[in-house]
Amino acid sequence: EVQLVESGGGSVQSGGSLRLSCEVAGLSSNDYCVGWFRQSPGKEREEVAVMARYSGTAYADFVKGRFAISQDKEKHTFDLQMNSLKPEDTAMYYCATSLSWVCNPRPKLPYWGQGTQVTVSS
Repeated sequence: EVQLVESGGGSVQSGGSLRLSCEVAGLSSNDYCVGWFRQSPGKEREEVAVMARYSGTAYADFVKGRFAISQDKEKHTFDLQMNSLKPEDTAMYYCATSLSWVCNPRPKLPYWGQGTQVTVSS
């Protein structure tokens, strides 16, 4: 059974930083396309960042230069470092993984975590 568990969310003031972590269990490989997504009330879920060993990283325009996705294969986790946070970054953040070696084109994402809340106050 594949399981993803996020951690690291919380409340922070504008300009602050948070680091989210997603622990993945049950997959045979650490090289699949993985990503972070977010959803705030009344809005569609949106992609924040994705990465895969064979296709690199990609970021949404609204986080470029502020967020960084990374992977620790020994720990079977992938993280999202979030700097210079803004109130509009407030959302539930989810990690997800595919069974694709590349992120282009975007693969189906059958496995999701339960989400971790990020709240940024002004």
